[in-house]
Formats: sequence, C-alpha cells, structure tokens
Amino acid sequence: MSFCRVFYTTYKHILVPSLPRELRCLSLQAGAATPRNMSLNEAKKIAAYRAVDEWVKTKTAVGIGSGSTVVFAVDRLAERVKQEGLEVVCVPTSFQARQLIVENNLVLGDLDRYPKLDVAIDGADEVDKDMVLIKGGGGCLLQEKIVASCAEKLIIIADYTKNSQKLGEQYKKGVPIEVVPMAYVPIREKIQQLFGGELKLRMAVAKAGPCVTDNGNFILDWHFPQSADFNWTEVNRDLLLIPGVVETGLFVNMATKAYFGMADGSVKTQEK
Repeated sequence: MSFCRVFYTTYKHILVPSLPRELRCLSLQAGAATPRNMSLNEAKKIAAYRAVDEWVKTKTAVGIGSGSTVVFAVDRLAERVKQEGLEVVCVPTSFQARQLIVENNLVLGDLDRYPKLDVAIDGADEVDKDMVLIKGGGGCLLQEKIVASCAEKLIIIADYTKNSQKLGEQYKKGVPIEVVPMAYVPIREKIQQLFGGELKLRMAVAKAGPCVTDNGNFILDWHFPQSADFNWTEVNRDLLLIPGVVETGLFVNMATKAYFGMADGSVKTQEK
C-alpha cells in the first residue's frame, strides 16, 4: 500500500514543502513509514529559507553570495518580494549571483551606490567550531569577501556536511588562494616553505588550462597539513603579505551566524 504524505516546515506564517514533488510519495510497507534522511539540496533549502526569513527586512541592501545554496536563498527572497512587497536591493558577489538576481526580477545594485550593506547571505565550503570559514570552492572568494566586508552582518547558509570542529575535517579540497597569474609558482613555493602542505593550481573543467576567476586571476588550492594546529588569523595575515596573493578563502572573524540544514529536517544554528 502506498499513499502521499507531504512534510512541511513552518517559517513564520508560511508553510514550505520540505521535499520536492517527486519525493513526496513514500511507499509504506506493513502499514508503517520508513524514516528518510533529507538530501543535501533539501537541507540547503531549509537553511536558506530560514536565514532569509530571519534576516532580510524591507528597505535594505542585501549582499547575495555565490554557490548552490544561495540559489535557494534567492528563490525565497523572490517569493517574499512577491508575497510581502519587500523592497530590497541585491548586490552580487559574482557573475552567477548577478544572473540569479536578474532572472528573479530582483533589484540589482552595486557597491558604488550601496557601499554599506545591511546583511550579506552566502554559503561556505566549511565552518569550524570558531566560525572560521573556508570559501572559494566556486572561485568567487575575492568578490565574496569584499561584499561580506561591506555588510553589517554576514549570514552563512549550508547543509550539514559543511559543519566541522576543525577545518579540513570534512572539506578536502584545501584553502583557495587567489593569485596574480605571473606569480603563482613563487607563491606556491613560498607557502609550502612557510606552512607545509601541497598547493595545486586549479584547472578549468570546460576549457584547457587553469581556472580563471571573474577578476582574471588564478587559484591555488592549499592542502594544508591536517596535523598542524594553525592560528588561522595569523595564517591569513601572513598569506596576504606574500606579494602576488590577491585574497584567501579564509574568512576569519567575519561571520555573524551560520544556519545548517540537517539530515533530520531541523536547522542547526551556530554563532561565535
């Protein structure tokens, strides 16, 4: 016997389906439902919806991050604009974010006109127990950090796989470091000399050669030694002092609050 059971999560007065349409019908055997963990996309969605509902107010300027989780945040923001008549200006952190804003008919802004933002909502590749972030897996770290630095609050949205006690515990692709192309080899050697580990030049997927950022730079992914107990504030500072390093994917003392969509359908929050 099978029938459709729809699960809902309540955000204020709005009921939002927790599962996509094709997953809402669950087969029941022997008259009892088998518990089901949320997919990563479902977890991202509930985190994004809750963050947007709690932090985005009318007549504000909002920084829009990059990545897969932010897609759900923009979807929810567009819904609220239609349903509640919110007046918000959206400042993007990448070409992808700009396209999301335009495609959802939201008001597009920039830092020239809105140098001070009320809040920025962005994803993260990993968040440790001290709210230190690794960002830049999608190659947008420089603009993401600029926009985050202009926001009064930086709100992080992610699924449960991004929540760690220590950086590198779950995210295994290293710390992205955006560098001037002509200097990537000496920078790579300098970082290895200072901190150890291995640095790899990120290669493009759909083109021959290295990945090129929106700013025309290369990215080195630093696979740092897991056994080291780094002070990330000092590491970030020392990396930025190397000539040719444009920015790092270490976001230290920047995030206000993080929302993690969990496998059981709940949302875990973390603050420093």
